[in-house]
Amino acid sequence: MSKKKKAIDCFVAVFNGSYQKLDDNDVDYKIFNTDKKLIAYAEVRERVRTIYNAYPLPIPAKRMVKLCDKRLNPVVIWACEDGIIYAKANQLTGTVMWGCDAPLTECVDDLMLYFDKQKGTKYVRY
Repeated sequence: MSKKKKAIDCFVAVFNGSYQKLDDNDVDYKIFNTDKKLIAYAEVRERVRTIYNAYPLPIPAKRMVKLCDKRLNPVVIWACEDGIIYAKANQLTGTVMWGCDAPLTECVDDLMLYFDKQKGTKYVRY
């Protein structure tokens, strides 16, 4: 099972929801409630760290903009080695820096957002 799939399965299990994978050029997932009503969109970012040492949480700015353009409850999920960290995009405050999303991708510098631990972040262990 891929790390992203494990993360999204864990996230929707919190509220007995479901999801639909979107195209590679879109955000990652549509999120549905138990009545199959669309309630959110989600972007899943992989972290090669545990929840304890995952911070600051990175996401490319262009992926966050694409997610927030959906307007319907944008949620970011970071898939860690031992669980997930998630937050609604409108509840996050962070730092913008030039950087890269390594080590998961070839390091190509891009505008990145970084989020420290804060009130809006929640976690669920696998």
